[in-house]
Parts: sequence; structure tokens; C-alpha cells
Amino acid sequence: MIRPILLAVLGSIWLPLAHCAPVEGPVKPTGDVPEAKGWGSEVIVDGLEHPWSIAWLPDGSALITERPGRLRILRDGVLVRKPVPGLPSVLSHGQGGLLDVAPHPDFERNRLVYFTFATGTPNANRTALARGRLEADRLRDVEVIFENADVKSGGQHFGSRLLWLPDKSLLMSIGDGGNPPVSFAGGNIRDQAQRLETHFGKILRLTENGRPHPDNPFVDRKGASPEIYSYGHRNIQGLALDPASGRVWAAEHGARGGDELNLIEPGKNYGWPEVTYSMEYRGGRVSEETSRPEMVDPLINWTPSKAPSGLAFYTGDRYPGWQGNLFSGALVFGEVRRIHLDGARVSDEEKLTIGNRVRDVRQGPDGYLYVLIDSGEGSLLRIEPR
Repeated sequence: MIRPILLAVLGSIWLPLAHCAPVEGPVKPTGDVPEAKGWGSEVIVDGLEHPWSIAWLPDGSALITERPGRLRILRDGVLVRKPVPGLPSVLSHGQGGLLDVAPHPDFERNRLVYFTFATGTPNANRTALARGRLEADRLRDVEVIFENADVKSGGQHFGSRLLWLPDKSLLMSIGDGGNPPVSFAGGNIRDQAQRLETHFGKILRLTENGRPHPDNPFVDRKGASPEIYSYGHRNIQGLALDPASGRVWAAEHGARGGDELNLIEPGKNYGWPEVTYSMEYRGGRVSEETSRPEMVDPLINWTPSKAPSGLAFYTGDRYPGWQGNLFSGALVFGEVRRIHLDGARVSDEEKLTIGNRVRDVRQGPDGYLYVLIDSGEGSLLRIEPR
């Protein structure tokens, strides 16, 4: 994530582009873009403490996670006063805490809710996945079904977005573990994103029971973690599915510049930290290379960093002309990016200026887009067509 004080400096280094036509080879940076027209916003609920994720249930209510370790229920537009009991112990430290939430595709039958969280201590922690049954506004039979095989230190880069695929397998992102000087196995921990022996810097594909999916690309490779679906990621905090095509999209944090939008394919290497547009926080490039033939180029290179958060693929009909677009939150810019797609290609970008840190963007069952504001006095907004 980029510090706000760096925006002016970076903006003078890279010229902002209003359009994002796909380019072979180096991916031109996208800075500021035009404002989208025909929308406004309405506060649905406030009084949330650093909300991280929202997910709807079949009855129209919603679950909202608060990073300090609370799961809340939104019912009939009102936030239930008492948090949902039954959660395991959550480490609220730095970027860690209670993170994503995703009801099982068969929730009406099994009542299962899946969620990710940080566990451990500030000096030895990891990203974990648990599930429990939501009954009478309480989680029961909670069990941890997967956790990063290795611990790390500090409070950075937990990743932690969840995405159910049509075959009821579950994608889970795990961050690279942090910036230098955070170390692992005698080197920078971020180097683990290129190593198939660990879960750092990866997207994992799991069964509903938290096991490696049997069709994963590295299940038969000796020494590789069988859960790995794709690798070479820094810190993915946005995952979205195009239900018609089956394409999986990911929004990923760079360091100073180099945030990415990627089209995820199994077994592919997305480059971090060997291939990147990012700059070190202390100066200099992370890598002198921005592309290699055996690695996947991003479709968007957000420089300066917008600090991408939640990602939604819009399928509703509430906003004329928005169907089939991606909507990506921006923590630093305080906005939502509307990303125009032409199949698997990006054709343009616009912004919806929110004015606060956007942590999540989701489509509700009513066809509206909803936005979570990450703050100690956080809120849930609804995007209204105007």
C-alpha cells in the first residue's frame, strides 16, 4: 500500500492515462481517470469498526466482518446490535484480523459460513480459514479447516479474499508475508511468492473441507504445495468471477506503484517480486524487469498505487451500461474504479469518487452495488443510479 504523501511525487514520475487499452509488452501506468456519470451514494448503515467484507445470505440479510474480530448481521437495513458469537480467537494486529466471509453455495441447506482471519501472535502469525454453522444468529461447530503451513512475523500482507467457483471449490488468496526486512528462510519473505513449497504469495484452490482440490496444477509435483492454484502474487485483496465466461479476476497490491489487475489461470506465474512495476518504499526498483515470456503480464498497472481492495463483476441491471464491468475499490484514492471490459481485455477506466477508504465492493441481491468504508467509524454505502 502506498503512503498518501507519496502520491504527488509518483504522479510527477508517471503520466496518468485516462484509457487502458491493452498493450503488448510493457503495461502503461494508469493514474487518474475520468469521473463516471449517472450515480450517487447513500449511507445504509454506519457505526462499523474497520469493516473488511460483506456477503449476502439467501434471505436478503448480510454478514459483515469487522477487522478487530467481530462478525455482524445486517437485517432489513438495520445492523443487529450484538455481534455473532462463536468465532475463534482472532489476532487483530496491523493488517490482520477478521477478514473475508463467504457463505457456502448451498447455505440454505447446510448453513455453513466460511471466513478467513489472522491467528497467532504479532511475532508468529498466519492466515487461517474456518467454517461454522449459522443458527439463531450464532456460529456453531466452528472448525479451522486450513491455515498457512508457515508462520510469519509482523502485521502485513495476509491476503485473504475468498471466491467460490461454479464447481463449489474455493479460491483463497494468501499474501507474500510482508515488505523487507521481514525475512523467511534466510531471505526476504516476499521471495516465497516464487517458491512452490510454501503458501506465501499464492492463490489456493481448496475443497469445501479445506483440502487441496484434486485437479490443482501442482498436485503431482514433488515438493510443491498441492493447494496452489497460481503464484507470484504480492497481496491479492480482490477476487471476482464472471459467471458467464468463468473468468477469474484479481486485484493485487503493488508496493510504490505497480498495483495490478490480473486474469487468473491455473498454474500461471504472475511475477512478483522478480517481475513488477513496483518501487521499493526506501527507493529504487523492486526488479529491473517488468515482463518475462514465462510470466503473466497484468492487464492494468495502477501507478501511482490506488491500493486495490474488494472486486466485483457486475451482472445486474440497475445502472445502464454497467453490466459486464469490473468494480475495484481503492483504499488510498478513496474511490471505486469502473473497469470496462471487452471479453478478457480492458478497454477503459472511470472512477466513482467516494472520498473515504474503500475496503470492499459487492453486488447485492437487489442488483445494487454496495461499498464498505474502512474506518474506525466505518459505514456501508449503496451506489444509486441518477
